[in-house]
Amino acid sequence: MQQKYQGNPENRRAAPWRFEVGDPDPRLYMPDARLVDAVNVALLLRRPLLLAGEPGTGKTELAMSLAWELDLDKPLIFETKSTSVARDLFYNYDAVGHFRLAKDEQSKGKTVLDFLQWNALGEAIIRSKSAKEVQEFFGREFSDFGGYDQRHVVLIDEIDKAPRDFPNDLLNEVERKFFRVPEWKNDRVVANPLNAPIVVLTSNSEKNLPDPFLRRCAFYHINFPNEERLTAIVASRLPQFGQRREGGLIQEVIELFLALRERPEQKLDKKPATAELIDWLLTLQHVEAQPDRSIGDQPERVLATVAAISKSERDQEYIGRLIHGGDWRRLIVSWKDWREKKRA
Repeated sequence: MQQKYQGNPENRRAAPWRFEVGDPDPRLYMPDARLVDAVNVALLLRRPLLLAGEPGTGKTELAMSLAWELDLDKPLIFETKSTSVARDLFYNYDAVGHFRLAKDEQSKGKTVLDFLQWNALGEAIIRSKSAKEVQEFFGREFSDFGGYDQRHVVLIDEIDKAPRDFPNDLLNEVERKFFRVPEWKNDRVVANPLNAPIVVLTSNSEKNLPDPFLRRCAFYHINFPNEERLTAIVASRLPQFGQRREGGLIQEVIELFLALRERPEQKLDKKPATAELIDWLLTLQHVEAQPDRSIGDQPERVLATVAAISKSERDQEYIGRLIHGGDWRRLIVSWKDWREKKRA
């Protein structure tokens, strides 16, 4: 039966997988309706899902949410680098180590397989198969994987960091879910269709991706959330910090955050993202800022947390001056006026 993603926390299993330090909590992810539709298009067509958008809009967290709701293990992640080549998505081969041990008596009985390290998509394809199939192909068991006949979400993060040839070199492999190991037999290792990996790719839209690659993907651009949605995200992530109220800290912080992002003449070196707003509120909570009091009533606590929201010296000094001098109020008023005129 075709699996379907609903993006609803109530549909997720009650017993969470083991969380590591820094893992986002998939139970708190709030995809918009069009993103949910895009995920289901990718699932229906069995194509990779390419997510674009500025950093901090939740592209990476979608993979966690998807795996969680479909009751799969945690996603297998490949972090793209500027030096990445197509093979790296499947495995690494330590040719130097293999050569050095070629004549070593201690290397007796070792094969090329001992010098292979499986990466995200290669591991997901291998684990999609039965233990018998894997053993027949490789000639040994992969007990370190801990299980076969499993489906995984594979996250290929920030694909636009790679050289331009990287996406085109992956066309057939990503679409058809197979790879070869030229260093070992060179046979095709093909995923079990019933357990074929669900591939999610992210791009920060820093450069255009090749058209042939785009044609093989379902695509969605995650826009920055509006004020209403941003407030809902904050409420879900920080329920213990209190609710947004008129004249309270949370409302003012959200409005100041949006004013800094959206007001054209601000020209910050780096626009803060949703993740940085969450970080800002977390640090405000840590310094015991009072959610029912205004920024103006506790400027020193707010000033102590500016490092969470500003990522350049100039921006940090500017935001610090706004808060210290009280001009943050005028900026919010100016932003509201600008927003109303834009809507009109």
